[in-house]
Amino acid sequence: MANAIDILEYLPNSYKTRDEQDYVNFLWESFESNYSNAKYPFAFIAYHMLYMSFVYFEVWQIKENRKTDFEKAMVGFNKDFEKLLCNATTPFAFVELGESNFIRFLKLVGCDNSQIGNYTASVKSRNDAAHSNGRIFFNDKAIIDTKISDVIRNIDEIQTHSNPIIEECLAKFLIENHDPDKRQYYDDLDQIREILIHRNYLSQKDIEHLLTFDITTLSKRKNYEAMKTLFETFVDNYKTA
Repeated sequence: MANAIDILEYLPNSYKTRDEQDYVNFLWESFESNYSNAKYPFAFIAYHMLYMSFVYFEVWQIKENRKTDFEKAMVGFNKDFEKLLCNATTPFAFVELGESNFIRFLKLVGCDNSQIGNYTASVKSRNDAAHSNGRIFFNDKAIIDTKISDVIRNIDEIQTHSNPIIEECLAKFLIENHDPDKRQYYDDLDQIREILIHRNYLSQKDIEHLLTFDITTLSKRKNYEAMKTLFETFVDNYKTA
């Protein structure tokens, strides 16, 4: 199974609903079961769906933290799709837009056309495997392992492009949530878990990156010490051993 499990580190630590969590768990279990039983085409379909889920979560973070850029990207969509995308309450609502077209939203984090082409190659591979065309694709362990490695490489590249979004997310959180008397939860750790991690669908990879955040970039702001204390609580509780 090579490095297939690495994809889970790029998917959210927690989900908005139990259905979302169950769905992702189902996809991973479907991949594991089919891969272990050498049903590689079906294993790839499940893995591709995990990959697209990752893309949805990445674009969701753009939508939530760079709303103006996201809304400008609506040019060319009809009003119904624009309304659907802008008013989405879950990343999985993005499934209504074709996968290849949707991946182009990653241009908002600096991915160029060549990279977008690489990212959409998995969509074509999934289509080849999923359609009733009388052929069996990826019916070889070496081939699917190569496909999995390609997906992980693409995901890691997208993650790198998305890091500035995550940093903006953390900075905004610290600025808006440093005062226990003016937020949802009085306890720092509860606020971090529910509002920073949970609401933004942050993954383990997101968290690892945020642990390196330079808090001094906020040093000129009022209430900096309170922000720093909140950030230190985050680091102390989420740093790896």
